[in-house]
Amino acid sequence: MMPAVEITQEEVREGLRRARYVTVPRVETAVFVALVLEKPLLVEGPAGAGKTELAKVLAAMLDTELVRLQCYEGLDETRALYEWNYQKQLLRLQADRAGASWEALSRDIFSREYLLERPLLHAITAPRRVVLLIDEVDKSDEEFEAFLLEVLSDFQVSVPELGTIPARHRPVVLLTSNCARELSEALKRRCLHLYVDFPGVEKEAEILALKVPEADERLRQQVARFVGRLRKLDLKKSPSIAETLDWCRALLALGVHGLDAAAVRQTLSLLLKHEEDVRKAESKVPSLLADGR
Repeated sequence: MMPAVEITQEEVREGLRRARYVTVPRVETAVFVALVLEKPLLVEGPAGAGKTELAKVLAAMLDTELVRLQCYEGLDETRALYEWNYQKQLLRLQADRAGASWEALSRDIFSREYLLERPLLHAITAPRRVVLLIDEVDKSDEEFEAFLLEVLSDFQVSVPELGTIPARHRPVVLLTSNCARELSEALKRRCLHLYVDFPGVEKEAEILALKVPEADERLRQQVARFVGRLRKLDLKKSPSIAETLDWCRALLALGVHGLDAAAVRQTLSLLLKHEEDVRKAESKVPSLLADGR
């Protein structure tokens, strides 16, 4: 097992900045502590606030592979951990009709050669430390969440035919949750916790400056202020940071360099993905724009 990641808090801060991830000190602190203590980091917050991006940036910062397990209802260990390559096993059996004993044959076909690695097993057996992203864990079933506990506490997995497989190199683990359901206390105990919310106006304007540098400062401030106010409405889905960036790029493509009611109404459906949200926001465009031009 490799030793813990040797990194300083300043190196984490600079690494995130080099990867163009605009953040705040508590995020930098949580990432640093997770790396030093080799603890999984559970990142909760609204969809689109930059949780998944944090894992991508972390992999880039550590110059390593990002292994992603996307969670969904009904996900089970055969999709997350491993699956036997049944076709290859069958071919092996057909090729050995001549007469090897079942005991010898079973030892062969239930060996690692016939195992298909899924994300969890790949992260455990990778030849070097990777970043393992368990994305939207709140979308998985409680049974799958319980299955994860062995990985998160002991960094090992169990395959009945092969026994326990410990991690060659302990992965850096980041779990994300959109808070669709309450996660178990057992899972939370195994993780450090971080809540990532949408950025404030100034931080979002800073993100726009990094990601859409062709937009001038006036438009960036207007876009960030408008989106920040929009998120305070009772919407079915608030705009994500990525959608803010796309909206700003769309405005520039349309030749819009300053927000007004006409430009907003023309492009609002690019920012909001539900028609009921568009209708709700349209009636409030003047107040959302107030002092925003």
